[in-house]
Amino acid sequence: MNNKITIGSRGSKLSLAYANKVKNLISRLSEASGSELEIKTIKTSGDLFQNKKISEIGGKNLFCKEIEEKLINKEIDIAVHSLKDMDSAETNGLVIQAFIERNDPRESFVSKKFNKLSELNNAKIGSSSRRRELQLKLLNKNISVKNIRGNVDTRIQKVENGEYDGVILAVAGLKTLKLENYVKEIFSIKEFIPTAGQGIIAVQCRKDDEDIKKILKQLNHYETQLCALAERNFLKTIGGDCDTAVGCSATLNRDIIQIKAQLFSDDGKKVFNIEKHGEANKPELIGKLAGQEILKQSGNNFKKKR
Repeated sequence: MNNKITIGSRGSKLSLAYANKVKNLISRLSEASGSELEIKTIKTSGDLFQNKKISEIGGKNLFCKEIEEKLINKEIDIAVHSLKDMDSAETNGLVIQAFIERNDPRESFVSKKFNKLSELNNAKIGSSSRRRELQLKLLNKNISVKNIRGNVDTRIQKVENGEYDGVILAVAGLKTLKLENYVKEIFSIKEFIPTAGQGIIAVQCRKDDEDIKKILKQLNHYETQLCALAERNFLKTIGGDCDTAVGCSATLNRDIIQIKAQLFSDDGKKVFNIEKHGEANKPELIGKLAGQEILKQSGNNFKKKR
């Protein structure tokens, strides 16, 4: 076993909080005793171009690509990502070896002036996600959604400064950064389906690194893994891209897995919903079946992009 284990992460406060969580979990394992654990921050394309929409600069995996390259080139041993930032197709030579127990997957409304989204009229909400934009319009037609980029604390500051009347942020990130006091409203998954993988930390390594794989396997949360596999396979099945407005959330109840998903038409004018459940030990099949059904439901209103 190498005496030094290098963990790769983005440099944002939230990303480093996730990387430190993984580091602390590894440090408790006997297999890692005697190893020096180091976090290496890596700038990604998503961090470098903060004034543009994600779709304009290459879409999904923008916050992972450079980290994965360093993992492949053996400059780091472990990569820590927010699962929602990762492409649904695994990168060649790499594997997600651990899914850390899921944090709260729900969406929240952060505002200085308003307590509820329903109160807004002719207000400006910040979001860089087309999914969130279209879901917001279903909840309140009297708002305009404007692009916003930057880390969680940057977005909150823009609301505090009055640049936006509110912003939609994942509860998981706010809880991790202890910023829940800014939350005015938390939406149920039924009314505001989050993006696939929201609230899950994914820990990735090289497929052929047996020592690291043995360590990471002990960090894996099995129930979270089942939900993650269902959600990722749903995404893979619908063949969307970074502009696809789609929400997907899986939950586990004993030996039954249930998936809720929402897909908007390419023009954003129609919305399709699906609920599917099945045996928990077949998460990828449930994701695939839900994806096939929602594609059938959408007909010519949505075209697979890949």
